[in-house]
Amino acid sequence: MQPKPLRMDSVFLRHACDQLAARDPALDSILRQCGYPSLWDREPGFSTLVHIILEQQVSLASANATWARLLTLLNGRVTPSHILQLPEERFREIGFSMQKMRFAKSIASEVHSGKFCFESLDLLSDDDVKTQLKRLHGIGDWSADIYLSECLLRPDILPKGDIAILEVTRQIRGLDRRPDHETLLQLTDHWRPFRSVATRVLWQRYLHR
Repeated sequence: MQPKPLRMDSVFLRHACDQLAARDPALDSILRQCGYPSLWDREPGFSTLVHIILEQQVSLASANATWARLLTLLNGRVTPSHILQLPEERFREIGFSMQKMRFAKSIASEVHSGKFCFESLDLLSDDDVKTQLKRLHGIGDWSADIYLSECLLRPDILPKGDIAILEVTRQIRGLDRRPDHETLLQLTDHWRPFRSVATRVLWQRYLHR
């Protein structure tokens, strides 16, 4: 029987931060300046994945504003059936792009019909979770990585294409430009198996600009 994948908690986060600080002076400096980061945990499931879709390629402030309007419109119940029943014009009124509305409705249909089950992801490996999520319309590497890191709390995820991570890495490594993902993988190999923790340290630095 395959062991259940490791899931982070606050104790694990602090322990991993201490280990990372001991092996990377840049992370040690951020931790001294900013303190331990948040666990950044989110409830697994459909509702959070819709929120993650809203965060694609926009600021968190913009995504959270649209999310708040969606919660108000649906009385806090962002379920597949409610998303499927919501007319297109209501999506546009609260700030959804047509593309993101289609993503949300497509995933809602997959879940509502029973073709996709979020609970089935819990025991899968990181790679298998990512494969399953990316089969959903509108879910790419970044969205799948964020779900793995923040919803399933897997400890060794490096979100591909995350602007905050790329920008802070550029700063702390003294680079002329933001690294591509392959370069980022090389620069952060010594963070394994705690790359989800290291990214939280970088996010904290980014938010403290």
